[in-house]
Amino acid sequence: MPTLRLGDSAPDFTQDSSEGPISFHQWAGDKWVVLFSHPADFTPVCTTELGRTAALSSEFAKRGVKAIAVSVDPVDKHREWIKDINETQNTKVDFPILADADRKVSELYDLIHPNASTTATVRSVFIIDPRHVIRTTLTYPASTGRNFDEILRVIDSLQLTDSHKVATPANWKDGDDVVILPSLQDAAEIAQRFPKGFKAVRPYLRITPQPNK
Repeated sequence: MPTLRLGDSAPDFTQDSSEGPISFHQWAGDKWVVLFSHPADFTPVCTTELGRTAALSSEFAKRGVKAIAVSVDPVDKHREWIKDINETQNTKVDFPILADADRKVSELYDLIHPNASTTATVRSVFIIDPRHVIRTTLTYPASTGRNFDEILRVIDSLQLTDSHKVATPANWKDGDDVVILPSLQDAAEIAQRFPKGFKAVRPYLRITPQPNK
């Protein structure tokens, strides 16, 4: 299976989950999706990650994002693990965990990296847009927990840059200045799109306040 690349359609699948069978594209609907994989149930780093995702439920919701996790363990084990997550992380898991015991999803999304582990999935993240297109991929080793502030930051950037002709600079956070795309050269259009003006550091590097703030 070739590695999925940015711009590829996120593979559809039907798989059981902690919330019952899921047909992925139908479940996603017209929402953004964060699909993220876990090496195994009842592991410490994964427990904190799922707890953090649940704690950020309102942040995902206000961005129109649905979260879905995947692990190669079966549904009954997922449901027992969720009890532990809720208790130890002081939260309530309100999103499905795919039970990928047959590795169907893991194979579709290339989550088994044999040189790292022949059995456990790597710690990958796919940010998928409402057209079911993969917009971002992040892959971490099993020992390193993900930075969910970064995941939210990337979603903010994607949603902003989809609707305005800007890009976000290094370490950008929602509300910070952005850069005008070099492809935008028409002075009248620039004035219309960016009424707060801009600072031209170089002809190709033009800084402007975030246009939707």
